[in-house]
Parts: sequence; C-alpha cells; structure tokens
Amino acid sequence: MATEFLSSALLPVPHGFATRAGGVSEGPYASLNLGFSTGDERSRVEENHRRLAAAAGASLGALGRVSQVHGDRVLEARAGQGGEGLRPVEGEADGLWTEAPETWVAVGTADCVPVLLVDPDGRRVAAVHSGWRGTDADISARAVELLVAKGARAQRLLAAVGPCIQRCCYEVSDELGQRFTGRFGAEVVESAGGAVRLDLSRAVRLTLLRAGLKPEHVDVLRACTACEPARFFSHRRDAGRTGRHLNYVVHRF
Repeated sequence: MATEFLSSALLPVPHGFATRAGGVSEGPYASLNLGFSTGDERSRVEENHRRLAAAAGASLGALGRVSQVHGDRVLEARAGQGGEGLRPVEGEADGLWTEAPETWVAVGTADCVPVLLVDPDGRRVAAVHSGWRGTDADISARAVELLVAKGARAQRLLAAVGPCIQRCCYEVSDELGQRFTGRFGAEVVESAGGAVRLDLSRAVRLTLLRAGLKPEHVDVLRACTACEPARFFSHRRDAGRTGRHLNYVVHRF
C-alpha cells in the first residue's frame, strides 16, 4: 500500500498531512506510525520515517522535529547535514520553523490540530502542533509573531490547518467549553443533548485570523481523525493505544 497524504492547494511548497497508509507497523499502529513513544517497535517506526522522507522527496537527515509538550514554544530548525539517519529533536516545543533550504519541519498528531505555515516572501516555513492546551495558549499566533519578527508580513502568510478530531467527536467538559466560549466565541462550542463539543480547528482558524492572516489565506481541511479509523490514528477513539501522524512542510521555493 502506498503512502497517502492530504495537502492544501494553498501552499506553494511541498507539504503533507500523513494518513496511516503505507507503512510497516502492525496491530494498533498499522501502518505508517511515525511516533517513537507509542509502544511500537522502533525499527518499524524508523522504516516508516524512511518511507515518509521518500514520499516527501526530502532527506531524512534534514527533518526537524521537537519533543512536544502541549505548550506555546516555537523553535528554529537549522540546516541539517542531510543523510539517511534521523537527527536529534531540536528540544521541547510544539512548533518549529526554518529558513534553511531543503530543511523540512514536522509535528506529530493523533487528534490534535496540525498547522503548516508558509511565508512566500521571506521564504520561511513552520509546523505547529495545537492541542486544546496549545490552542488555549495561542501557539499558532506565537508562530505567526515569530515569522513576523523575522520580517514576514502577517497578511501575506499562508496557512493550512490539517485533519484533527472534529466537533462531531470531541466531547469536552462544561468547564472547558465555557473557557473556549469566553476566549473564541460561541461558534467554537456546541451544546446539545447534555453534551458539550469543541470545534478545535475553528478556534485555531480564529487564532490565525486574529494574528493578522487573511481569511482567504487559511485553508481548513475538515477531515475528522476520530471518524475514520481506516485512515487516521486517533488517541481518543483508540484509548491511547494508537500511532502518530507527521505533518510536514519542506523549505523548497
């Protein structure tokens, strides 16, 4: 089975939101599990990374990653040495950007929201992992602010918001629903039949718009990771025993 990626017509550089197709992992991790901390065999996860790099047309040694901690820190990935082996993670963070040619950055997800950003003028790219905590902390805005500090214009930035757990499947506590209503407005929360459901990708989109992006420069892919077990890993649906996707963007203009 070939690797399968979702992409956005908005982004002018190579990028992808991985599905679970095209790897060598088995059982609950079948098949393109790209998470090393899931309980899967490391050799299989390493082979999956090699397949990801081949599909992305990028050097595995030029892949920048972080150890994700559900915060709002964004780090820089500097130029790597290329080669066939994975380089160490850049540190603890939930976002990563680069301006180094042929370097690519990625974040892992299994329900959280992946965001890919492109600065077409300054030729910079970024990847952001935004769970509910990161969304509450405005991590997408922190990434925009960092790119702007490097010379980007917010109104020129392009963003793709990838597959995540959608409102249909994301039931949360009353307290969290009220918190997000207060921060983002009633449109991000639905209350019906005693259940409170959160539209996390909508909250992320609002964050990007508040940070200065134009509405037509934000593409939201509405696929639900929890709804499609044959296509996506889902931490909530699978009670934590599942794989991880990588969502990547390559600095290649």
